[in-house]
Amino acid sequence: MHAALARLALVLLLGGACGAPLGSRDGLSARRGSCVRSVRAGDFVRCQFNGTDARGQLLSSSYDRNHTLNVFVGVGELVPELDQVLLGMCVNEKRHISIPSSPTIKTQGYGIPLSLGSIVKLELLVTDVWNLVDAVQVQTLYRPHQCNRTVQVSDYVRYHYNGSLLDGSLFDTSSWQNKTYNSYVGTGWLIPGVDNGIRGMCVGEQRHIIVPPFFAYGEHGAGEDATDAAVPPNATLVFDILLLDLHNPHDRVAVQSYHVPHTCNRRTVAGDFVRYHYNGSLLDGTNFDSSYLKDKTYDTYLGKGYIIAGMEEGLLGVCMGEHRRLTIPPHLAYGEAGIVNKIPGSAAIVVHVLMVDFHNPTDNVNIETQHLPEECSHHVHKGDFVGMHYNTSLLDGTKLYSSRTTGWTYEAIVGTGQLIPGLDQGLMGMCLGERRQLIIPPHLGFGEKGIEGEVPGSAVLRFEVELVQLEEGLPDGYIFVWKDNAPDELFTQMDEDHNENITLTEFSTFIKSQVSRGLGRLLPGRDHDHLIGDMFRNQDRNGDGIITASELKLKQQEDEERQHDELTHKICQQPSSGETTKIKTLCSPSLFHSSLPSRIFPYPKP
Repeated sequence: MHAALARLALVLLLGGACGAPLGSRDGLSARRGSCVRSVRAGDFVRCQFNGTDARGQLLSSSYDRNHTLNVFVGVGELVPELDQVLLGMCVNEKRHISIPSSPTIKTQGYGIPLSLGSIVKLELLVTDVWNLVDAVQVQTLYRPHQCNRTVQVSDYVRYHYNGSLLDGSLFDTSSWQNKTYNSYVGTGWLIPGVDNGIRGMCVGEQRHIIVPPFFAYGEHGAGEDATDAAVPPNATLVFDILLLDLHNPHDRVAVQSYHVPHTCNRRTVAGDFVRYHYNGSLLDGTNFDSSYLKDKTYDTYLGKGYIIAGMEEGLLGVCMGEHRRLTIPPHLAYGEAGIVNKIPGSAAIVVHVLMVDFHNPTDNVNIETQHLPEECSHHVHKGDFVGMHYNTSLLDGTKLYSSRTTGWTYEAIVGTGQLIPGLDQGLMGMCLGERRQLIIPPHLGFGEKGIEGEVPGSAVLRFEVELVQLEEGLPDGYIFVWKDNAPDELFTQMDEDHNENITLTEFSTFIKSQVSRGLGRLLPGRDHDHLIGDMFRNQDRNGDGIITASELKLKQQEDEERQHDELTHKICQQPSSGETTKIKTLCSPSLFHSSLPSRIFPYPKP
C-alpha cells in the first residue's frame, strides 16, 4: 500500500515520461549530526517531503498526510533520476531538487491542480534506511571491569532504556514510567532485536542496539492505529539500554566469603540466634538499607522464618567474624512486590554481612583454662567469697569493662545472685591464682535487653578472669559457724559482767573473739558489725535490747521446743580439701537472704 502511494506521489510531483530529464539539483542543506547511515542501492528508505510550485505554493506534503514516503531505492520503484538523488543520502540529510513539469503530469488521487510550464520544487529528508540483509547491530558503550555473570536465555532482566527512531526521534523511555522494564529473555516477551541484543550483557553494562524493522514491529509499527503510531511502520529502532539486574528462576543464593577468621571453632546452624551487621544494595550498587546507619546489629533466629529465605540460606555455616557477600534472587528475597520506595519488584539484592556473634539457646558457658597453679588447696564452691580481676568484651573484640583500669578487684559470694549466672557457673571449681576465659551466652548473661549504653541486647560476652582472693564460704543460709563444737556454757561466756543479760557489746566482743582465735567464721564478704548486729537482734526475741538465758537458744533446744531460733547449733557436712568436716554453726537462713542485696556484674560500685 505504501509503495503504491509512493509511486502516486512521485507521478504527481515529477510527472512526464519515465525518461524525462530530472532538472537541476539545488544542493544540500545542513545535515543533523553525523552520518548514521547512507542510502545504497537496494535499501529501503523512509522520507519526508514537501512539493511546491515555482511560486512556492505547496502542492503535496508527507507531513500533511502524517506518513513518510516509503520506497526501495535502485530497484525500479522510482524514476532513475530520483534514485540517483537518494543514493548516498544520510539519515537526517535534506536535499532540494527542481523538476520541470510536463503536459503529462497527473493529479489524480491528490486533486492538486498544476499549471503547464510550472516548476516543481521537491524537498527530501531521509529519516530511515535499512536493508533486507541487515542484522541487529550491537555496540557496547560501557562494560564493568568485573562481570561475574551475563544475560542468558530464560533469565529475568530489569533495565532502563531510551527508544528512538533512526533519525533520533524519541518514541519511548523507561523514565516516563519512572521504573525499569522487566522481562524474561528468550521467551518471546521482547521484540527479537532487543531479545538478542541484550544477551551477554553484564549488570551495569550499557549498549546501543540498532534494530531493523523486521526484528522490531515490522510493517504495522506499534501504537493505537497507523495514523497515531508511536513506532511508524517499517521503522528502524535504536535502543540505548542500561542493565540493572538479572536473575534466573532457578537461582539459589550466591555466597562469597571474602574474610574468614583463621580460627573458626563453630559455624552457624539452624536454631542459632545471630547478631550481624549488614549493608543491603541492588545489583547496580544502589543502597537501600544498612545496620551501620542505625548503629545496631540485626538480631534474629535462624531457621524460624523471621528473615527472608535468601538470608536464612546465606547465613548458615558462618564463622564468628566472617564477612560474606550474598547475592539473593527476588524469589528468595522480596519477590515481585518488592518494598515500596526501597526495593523494586523482582529485584535481586546484594547483602554484605559481618557476623558479630551467635549462640544457641541450649548453650552453656564455654570455659577455657589459661593458667592453672601447681598447688590448689581449695576449689571454688557455692557460697565462697571470691575477689577477681577481669576483662569483659564482646566477641568482635569490643571492650566493655576492665577491673584493672580501676585498680579494684571485684568481690562477691558465688552462687548467691550477686553475679550473672554465667559467671557463677564459670567460677565454680577455680583455684586461687587460676586464669580462665569464659564465653557466656546472653541467656546466662544480660539477656535480650543488655545494659543500655553498655552491653548490647542478646550479646555473647567474653570474660577473662583471674582469681586473686578466695575464702571458703559457709553452708547455704548460714552467717556464722564454729570450726568445732560450740563452747560449753555459751551464755556464761558471753555474759562478761555476769548480770544474767547479754548486751550487744558483749555479744559482739564474744563473736569477734571466736573469729580472731580461729574458732569460728563469719560469712565472708560482708561487714562483720552488720552481721553480728543482725544475729543479736534475732536472738533478742522480745526486742528489749538484751538477750537473756531463755532467749539464747541452740539447734537442739529449737528441736525440743519446736521453735524457730536464729542462733542454732547444726552439724552439717561440707567438703573441705577433700575431707569431711563437722561444722557447728549459728544459722539464720532468712537473715542471710534479707541482708544480701542483688548486685549487677560487671559494673560494681567501688
